[in-house]
Amino acid sequence: MRERGSGSLFRVKYRDKKTQQIKICATWTMKLWVGGKPLKRSAGTTSRAVANKRLEQWKAALRQGTYVPDADQTRFDDLAALLLDEYRANGRKSLDRVEDAVDHLRAFFMGCRAQAISTERILAYIRRRQEQEAANATINRELAALKRMFRLGEKVGRVVRRPYIDMLQERNARTGFFERKEFDAVLAHLPDDLTAVFEVAYITGWRVKSEILARHWSHVDFRSGWLRLEPGETKNDEGRQFPLTADLRAALERQRARTLVGEQATGAIISWMFHRAGKPIKSFRRAWVTACRKAGVPDRIPHDFRRTAVRNLERAGVPRSTAMKMIGHRTESIYRRYAIVDEAMLKEGAVKLQILHDTQQGPAANVVSLVDVTRSRRLGSSTGRVTGRTRRKIGRGLRGKSSKSEEKIMVGRDGIEPPTPGFSVLSHGPCKCA
Repeated sequence: MRERGSGSLFRVKYRDKKTQQIKICATWTMKLWVGGKPLKRSAGTTSRAVANKRLEQWKAALRQGTYVPDADQTRFDDLAALLLDEYRANGRKSLDRVEDAVDHLRAFFMGCRAQAISTERILAYIRRRQEQEAANATINRELAALKRMFRLGEKVGRVVRRPYIDMLQERNARTGFFERKEFDAVLAHLPDDLTAVFEVAYITGWRVKSEILARHWSHVDFRSGWLRLEPGETKNDEGRQFPLTADLRAALERQRARTLVGEQATGAIISWMFHRAGKPIKSFRRAWVTACRKAGVPDRIPHDFRRTAVRNLERAGVPRSTAMKMIGHRTESIYRRYAIVDEAMLKEGAVKLQILHDTQQGPAANVVSLVDVTRSRRLGSSTGRVTGRTRRKIGRGLRGKSSKSEEKIMVGRDGIEPPTPGFSVLSHGPCKCA
């Protein structure tokens, strides 16, 4: 007999629908009592010995706390629903990106049980996405969504274990930025309703779609000289404000005059700072691509304005902490990714370095060979010191060959006094000693 509480094995009886006879299922069923409630699971085998081993494994999992009821029934679609519900409940701004990542994952894992999504299967997904020529950064965003699914499933008790997911190395960091001439060329080919948008983007470095195009006229204070982003409107949910420089003020005043003309023509108040006939701008991709192609810079994207603004602040000598507040970078590591050094900045650094070298060298000095001065000198020891007899002989020779006004102080180039034999010495002019 089995010990009480150790579980039991049995085969389920059922009635055949056609013959109405009582039959016994060939596979064994396991039964355990947990918390006063019976739990039943199919052993999935017709062998009683194998079924007994699986029952013992089930009991061990219960004792260790690793057993999750119905975990074997959790599928990928259940985890994907958890992830999307969590993003919607928290109002995350990246919901559209996660939905796109889930769509790619669903095309490969749809219908799979969570327990069947192993590391090997995930590597197969990565290979498939690479065959589809997806960038490593794109694949990493999808893998991050899959990781988040398993974490949520573990929290709500739908997943027993999480597979190991190794992220790919990304080597596609963008380095694009605008020089002033390139920006002016693009600006000349943009329509009037987008000109002020990208003038503001060039100066502030703010995100075009989520920050600049979302501005209302209530967000600018011409009197105090500030353009504001309210808390909760930015990517990191922190408020931000940018001082109105002369160029930024001029761009906003031109846009304000254009808006007033539209209000007078339609008789309606336009609250949006940037608009098309009074309505907010939703898309500008076609106009942007066309303007960049005509300007001769076809590979540029609006996000390059963030790198441009950071580089301009660095060139202007703005303190890094202040620049981070103006642009909207929370950490210095992210800021450094945008602080791109271009060829012009490298040339400026080379000019400053040459100025330092010229200052250190100073005026040209007369170099006198130490061999000429101590032509017949004899060293007294291996340390390179001159004996007293030789020093007096050299001194009498120097006094005899030069007048008092033409005496020179000999200083070794390596800073050693008296000069080290074999090194040249610098002449600093006549000696002014008494």
